[in-house]
Amino acid sequence: MSASLSFTDRAEAGLLLAKAVAFHMEKQRSPQLPPSIVYALPRGGLPVAVPVAAKLNCSLGVMVTKKITLPDNEELAIGAVTADGHTLWSRQLSRQVDTEHAWQTAYQKALQQSQQLGAYCPPLTPTGRIALLVDDGMATGMTMMAAAQALRFQNPAQIWICAPVAPPEVVDVLQKACDRMVVLDTPEPFLSVSRFYQNFPQVDMETACRYLQEHNQKYNHQPNSYQPSVSH
Repeated sequence: MSASLSFTDRAEAGLLLAKAVAFHMEKQRSPQLPPSIVYALPRGGLPVAVPVAAKLNCSLGVMVTKKITLPDNEELAIGAVTADGHTLWSRQLSRQVDTEHAWQTAYQKALQQSQQLGAYCPPLTPTGRIALLVDDGMATGMTMMAAAQALRFQNPAQIWICAPVAPPEVVDVLQKACDRMVVLDTPEPFLSVSRFYQNFPQVDMETACRYLQEHNQKYNHQPNSYQPSVSH
């Protein structure tokens, strides 16, 4: 995909990403791959993650991570925090910033969203599994980095970071936080994630819950059955 082209929507991006993830699973060529679990970064990551989880025949969860921002500039991230409190600060953080208030605001948002969405997630642990973190794109990579670092404490067998699009410099940084990166395109200039989608509406909470509920009703009680074909 060139910088002048775009995905139709998140669903199309998810289908293409699912094919790429399956291709990389095949490349591992092991008949004893650990089972997989997919975590979406909500809410925009959910419609992208659903086809990935369906392709892998596994359950879908969420890893809620919120940007830590200032009241007068909510677009500028000075950090990121997960619902379990794991925090990543920007190196450009000013010492004059009221970090405690900014952190509390972001943490409470993450906690509330995690509680809302958690009701539709199966009670699974990533320990010993291949845990795939999926988002609709990564502009700075800060929320994804925080999510990957928090997930590492739960001892997954591997962490994969997966997204349709990201800047090359973000990919370079995030590679250090995971075992495998699956990114469909790394265009320059990047500017914003929405630039690469023809339709990029906000995903509201009701829709996010429905994605989780509908997928996990199908896959919650089924074992992860995806295994790559092995050449002999």
